[in-house]
Amino acid sequence: MRRDHWRRYNDSLDPATDFVEIYAKVVAHEFPWDMNQALGFALFRTYAVPGIGRLLDRTGEFTERTQKRYDDTALLLEPPNRLGFDDPGARTAIRRINQMHRAYDIPGHEFRYVLSTFVVVPKRWLDEFGKRPLTSNELEASVHYYRTLGRHMNIKDVPETYAGFEELMDSYEAAHFGYDEGGRRVADATLALMVGFQPRAVRPAMGVFSRSLMDPALRAAFRYADPPPVVEAVSRGLLRARGRLLRLFPARRDPKLIEDLPQIRSYPDGYRLEELGSFPVPGRNGCPVRHDEAATG
Repeated sequence: MRRDHWRRYNDSLDPATDFVEIYAKVVAHEFPWDMNQALGFALFRTYAVPGIGRLLDRTGEFTERTQKRYDDTALLLEPPNRLGFDDPGARTAIRRINQMHRAYDIPGHEFRYVLSTFVVVPKRWLDEFGKRPLTSNELEASVHYYRTLGRHMNIKDVPETYAGFEELMDSYEAAHFGYDEGGRRVADATLALMVGFQPRAVRPAMGVFSRSLMDPALRAAFRYADPPPVVEAVSRGLLRARGRLLRLFPARRDPKLIEDLPQIRSYPDGYRLEELGSFPVPGRNGCPVRHDEAATG
């Protein structure tokens, strides 16, 4: 296949109506490794918001069952992208996500912020480290995709454009990023999991490498030490070099699915979407409320 096959294919479609198809090709064909990293960093940023990090720490899901939570999150987010929002499997996955969220009193502004990271962080990652940036069609498709996901999650006042998502994310972080012990524990547990995916010989360096990919505001929110400037420059330079090298390879013919990734380890014998995720116990691991009281507006 030609190197620019998926770019040309995506640009031949209408992002207003074909956004699921376009975004699926971005995630599973054109940038599977990059999108996995970028979306992981997007979620990681949310831990730096004390209200989010504190709740995630209190549930224990991210600190005591980190691998399972990582797997469940990835597996539940994939079906709408792979199958479309009307598919029964996608509906089951979104229903499970909503059931988990509605067990806690989560304000609507936090939902909107998390959604914004899914749009903005991948775009910025690919701008810096990808083999190419997203095209305008692909970027618009990602906006439509996450606006649709937001609608299925009953999130109100979702931005209509990429510029709106970008303004939301940047202003929210400027106002809300801050240190919280719970958020730091969640971040530490997540980093430890990510490091554990790497070969044993390189694990000692992976913590510094990961911090090198964080911006100063994110590191400050977790009180992580800044890496030496030369280490940060080399780390980012290596990823940029990888992106340039990938320009020489043909387009990926077969999709790279989440369940095919070696770091998904919790379900060697398979899984059922309706059984993924957490099932909070009232009074023990959160702030249970009735579904009609969940703050999503």
